[in-house]
Amino acid sequence: MTVQLGEGEETVPHSGVARQAVIAKDVSTSERMVAIFLVAILAPVVFFALRTGKHKEGTPTTGEGKSSVIVHTGTAYRGDMGVYVDALGTVTPISTVNIYSQASGQVLAVHYREGQIVHKGDPLIDIDPRPYRAQLQQAEGLLDHDRGVLKQAEIDLARYREAFASHAVARQVLDDQEQAVIQDQGAVKYDLGQVQYAEVQLSYCHITAPTSGRVGLRLIDSGNTIFAGSSSTLVVITELQPITVVFNVAEDHLGEIQKQLSQHKPLVVEAFDRSAETKVATGTLLTLDNQIDTSTGTVRFRGEFSNRDLTLFPNQFINARLLVRTLKNAVLIPSAAIQRNGTQAFVFVIGKNAASVRNVTERGTDGNTTAVEGLRVGEVVALSSFDKLQEGTPVTVEQLLQKAGADKGSAS
Repeated sequence: MTVQLGEGEETVPHSGVARQAVIAKDVSTSERMVAIFLVAILAPVVFFALRTGKHKEGTPTTGEGKSSVIVHTGTAYRGDMGVYVDALGTVTPISTVNIYSQASGQVLAVHYREGQIVHKGDPLIDIDPRPYRAQLQQAEGLLDHDRGVLKQAEIDLARYREAFASHAVARQVLDDQEQAVIQDQGAVKYDLGQVQYAEVQLSYCHITAPTSGRVGLRLIDSGNTIFAGSSSTLVVITELQPITVVFNVAEDHLGEIQKQLSQHKPLVVEAFDRSAETKVATGTLLTLDNQIDTSTGTVRFRGEFSNRDLTLFPNQFINARLLVRTLKNAVLIPSAAIQRNGTQAFVFVIGKNAASVRNVTERGTDGNTTAVEGLRVGEVVALSSFDKLQEGTPVTVEQLLQKAGADKGSAS
């Protein structure tokens, strides 16, 4: 069978050519599908192989092919370290004076300013003194009168004694005159007491500072009338220099502290702010309470501070640190290196690119530094990757931190 083409075209046999074209088309389609299928399968395999190769290339290995652990390290060094007892404390003034009125009258003047630092004897408040001056004058007048009566009685007594010696008067008259003199002497003493009482009442009209310290906010103004015995406070004075800090220490530390106190050694107390980062003041331990608080198991301690720059404020919350003793020439390491297995402390010592477990004994801790026994100066300890370390684990030390730790050790 032939196919008739258009004019000028050749006649092509239909059956042979068409079949070959169809077969060739089917073969090319199958090859493309197979190629796509192979690419889809091989692509993830190649990607995974490349990733694995990069990971192996970037992971440190030992000669046996085991992966090593990257660690940060610190170096043990020798130095002095204080052993402290940390506690929470409150700034407590040595004295806080509330001044009340002991006289009644009108306030004439207020001499202090709010927040002013006053000294003992400085004038604070004046009260109208006129009624008390009048009372004092009355008492003095009565005293003068009774003194005159006493003087006259003493003169008469002298006359009666001369007359009795001449047998001019009876003994009874002399005895009566002697008792009259004694009565007049008692009246004079009573008058003296009245005068002194009036003087004291008059002094209450001029109120002065009984101690040095800072005056609080103003509580009374001029022109007000105040009354003796009233519960209203006129002024409050708080002593600030020196000042104390009261803090509670666990009874477990009591024996060691008393041992130091028995040697008459002044123990240093450092006061830090609420965040325990900034030192506010330094003082000395003044005393401790005479009993343990059974509800908390603590003992109250009191430290004294000069407070020259007034950095400590009454009722301020502070973190107190009591220096009990100082460790001399101790082996010091970063506290982060200390690990614990129950009650036993240990560290990972790094040597020859491997970690080894070393038991240590803690002698004291001061912030980020711990004094230990069981290490030598210059030995390197791990500070990280503890969950991956065990005896003999290969390690790779991060060079920058290792150098920094070595510099710190050498500097110390």
